[in-house]
Amino acid sequence: MYSIEHEVGDLLRKKKLWLGAVESASGGLISHLVTNVTGSSDYYLGSITSYHNEVKIKVVGVKRETIESYGAVSPQVAGEMAQGGRRVLGADICVADTGIAGPGGATPDKPVGLFYIGLSHKGGTFSRKHLFHGDREQNKRLAAEAALSWVKEYLLTLKD
Repeated sequence: MYSIEHEVGDLLRKKKLWLGAVESASGGLISHLVTNVTGSSDYYLGSITSYHNEVKIKVVGVKRETIESYGAVSPQVAGEMAQGGRRVLGADICVADTGIAGPGGATPDKPVGLFYIGLSHKGGTFSRKHLFHGDREQNKRLAAEAALSWVKEYLLTLKD
């Protein structure tokens, strides 16, 4: 079976684009998956694991006001993470995640398994909501795979 990380790598190489990632709840799993592919240094710059809000703010460039207004797990923060990561890493495209992997951390309006994935490219910055129903490890894996699937989907829309 050809994995999503292989497919993304092939597309990035074909389109001559550089990928970066900013990870929170996935804890570096996106980067782990991408770098498991031989030759990923041809298209992958690296990642920032911004688990703590202060790292999101001070390193990635998420606005403190955005976190205070919407919470760290929000579409707004996911978008700012992706946009900031694209700038800091010098990537053509950057994917980001923020979420509640579980089993704790949930609130009435933000359940365990809620993730927002951000994607930023010169064509714009976007975010998507996902709700996964696994345990902590499964939710992290599902979020990382969803992020890479979106990168693949987005890359397929770009003209060569």
